[in-house]
Formats: sequence, structure tokens, C-alpha cells
Amino acid sequence: MRLGVMYDRDLPPEQLVPFARALDETSVDDLWVVEDLGWTGGVSAAATALAVTSRLRVGIGITPAPLRNPALLAMELGNLARLHPGRLAAGIGHGVGDWMRQVGAAVPSPLSLLEETITSVRALLRGETVTLAGKEVRLDGVSLVHPPVVVPPVLAGVKGPRSLALSGRVADGTILPEGIAPADLPPYVSRIDGGADHELVVFAYLRLGATTADSQALVEGQAGFLGVEPSEVAVAEGTPEQAAAHVKELWAAGATTVAIRPLGPDPLGQVRTLLSAL
Repeated sequence: MRLGVMYDRDLPPEQLVPFARALDETSVDDLWVVEDLGWTGGVSAAATALAVTSRLRVGIGITPAPLRNPALLAMELGNLARLHPGRLAAGIGHGVGDWMRQVGAAVPSPLSLLEETITSVRALLRGETVTLAGKEVRLDGVSLVHPPVVVPPVLAGVKGPRSLALSGRVADGTILPEGIAPADLPPYVSRIDGGADHELVVFAYLRLGATTADSQALVEGQAGFLGVEPSEVAVAEGTPEQAAAHVKELWAAGATTVAIRPLGPDPLGQVRTLLSAL
């Protein structure tokens, strides 16, 4: 059971360095960085965090397949994995549909694109030469000159039933979005059906302190993304002990890694309080 912390996309990029260094001195296992349209790039953020830490695994959550040629993505991930062996986890997803259309990157078959991207990226990272004439991905004899010695896990960031099944079939793990309650997690695990070695990363909101208008608006927006009522969006909140119990319940329900996303001021303070309660 691993505990991760997300560096929130709304935090200034220049604060990532002191945040990562401070987190590296705690017992937290992972630092997860974000790639959302208009905010920051996940690969550059991961490179920065890896360079200023010595212990943490850094996860990228999540690179959109429509924006990333798989050969270039494998080159970037392979480079990071060579420089920081055993400390990288790479998430790849469909990308938010509206955002992909906004930048002219929407594709006819998102499922095919995700499967072909993950399959080819994993093969390239293993040092294989890849030729693929797929529905969305075309590679002709591509290989990495410097494949990583320690191959990083490639995870699919997905939530729909067909995408979950795809993740269990072709990825090393699955990343689930914030807001899923522990009681609702077992059906996701069943749909993934990835086997004992398939990592399940569950992002989870953490809110220790008063509910602010900004944090409530974020939760309500996530409700629309998940297709549920705002009251159904799960948050690790209340007392530190109640928040810790929520994290433990996610682990018990099947999460391999719980990556908390602190809401509100003083994210590092909230993390330290949670760690004390855990």
C-alpha cells in the first residue's frame, strides 16, 4: 500500500521544487504531477521533481494520448527512467474530449489510440523495435537507442467500462480520478481485471479544514466529470483521523496507491497532519 501526493495544477510551477524537496523528507511514497490543457506539462514537471529529490517515485498523471506521439513519449520517459531508475511512473489517458477538440487533436477512435499508444510505448521502453500499422498509430521500425535498464510502469488513466477493461489488458496499472468512494471501488477493480501485479492508483481529495468556495466548486465540477451528484463525490475530510480512515478504506477496497490531492491552503501542512493520523 503506497501513499502519494498530487502537486495541484493551480499551484505555481516555481513552487514545485520546494514542495518536492519537502515531500522527499516525509514518509510519502509518490509525488504525482499533472498535465492538463493550459496548466503545465507533465514530462517537464516530472523531470524537475525527479532532479531535486532522491527517494520519491514521481508519477505523471496524465499525459493525453492525442497530444503525444508514442515514439516521442517513449523517448522522454526512457530518458527520465535512465536518469532516475525505479523512480518514474507514467500515466497515459484519452485526454478530456473538449480539450482535445479545442486543440484540434480529437481522433475518430480514442480507444484504439490509447491501446496502440500504451502498447507501443511499453514495447519501446522494453528496448523492442516497433512496427505498427494501427487505426491511429503508425510506427515503422522505431526503437530507442538508450532504453531504460529499469522499465517504468505505464498506467492508463481511465474511468469508463471499456477503457477500464483495456487498461487491465494492456497497461501495467490504472489511475482512477478523484471522488470515487471506497464502497464504489470494487466494481472498478472487477472491470479492470488486471491481475495481481496490476497497480491501481486512486486519486483522492484531501480537505482538512474549512470548506472554501473554491474547493466546493472543484468538487462540484468533478461531480459532472464523474456523472454523479456533488454529494456523491468522496473527499477525505473531517478530523485527521476521519481522513486517514478514508485513505485506509480505499486501500482495503483494492487501491494499491492512494494519491491525495489537498484542497485549500497549506497543502504540505495537510499532508503532514494526515501522515500523523495514519
